[in-house]
Amino acid sequence: MKTLRGIPLYFSDLAALKKQKGNNDEFFFGTPYPIFSDRFVESGTIRGYYFHQDLLMARRIYKNQPKKHIDIGSRIDGFVAHVASFREIEIFDIRPLKSTSKNMIFRQADLMNLPAGMAGYCDSVSSLHAIEHFGLGRYGDPIDYFGHVKAIENIHKILKPGGKFYFSVPMGKQRIEFNAHRVFDVSYLVALFRGKFKIDQFSYVNDAGDLFEDAPLNEAGLKDNYGCSYGCGIFEMTKI
Repeated sequence: MKTLRGIPLYFSDLAALKKQKGNNDEFFFGTPYPIFSDRFVESGTIRGYYFHQDLLMARRIYKNQPKKHIDIGSRIDGFVAHVASFREIEIFDIRPLKSTSKNMIFRQADLMNLPAGMAGYCDSVSSLHAIEHFGLGRYGDPIDYFGHVKAIENIHKILKPGGKFYFSVPMGKQRIEFNAHRVFDVSYLVALFRGKFKIDQFSYVNDAGDLFEDAPLNEAGLKDNYGCSYGCGIFEMTKI
């Protein structure tokens, strides 16, 4: 409907522009490229898992100012770019990365198998919306039902004592939607972190794409995954 509303406005605007152009030859009219609906939508979208997690965790890293930060599998054109705008970030991914940019150092690696020399490597690690894929083969990684567990254990080894771990995954009723991703029950994640990490802050993005920052990890929320079927659980943690 919005597209139809835009059609007569497109032609009236075109006629007005041509009249204003008159005999001026600085620009000619090329192939038409009509876009009818943009005038009826908002200027942008401040919602969604990636938008909120990327911005929130980049802000937290800026505040905490680690000495050496590495990222495992997060979105290059979102979170990694945010962090690279103010500091150096080392990127680990099972897939190759041919292009680079300032403050980005890339290393191809499978974090289900700890690369040599990585124990106690840094004081800060992030992995946002990535570990749910480990071991499902979607990105050419080896099939491993326990791939997410191995990744968490290796991240614990990579971090120095007291180091920070910034982490997010889909949350809801626990399941594998092969071969796209896993979805995690929040109580399962809390148990998985026990003895390895202290949870400093928990936030989440609900199914509607809205952020709830610094939410309480209470019994009511854990019971129904904060009302989410496919939300995003976001954790800032410290290595024990």
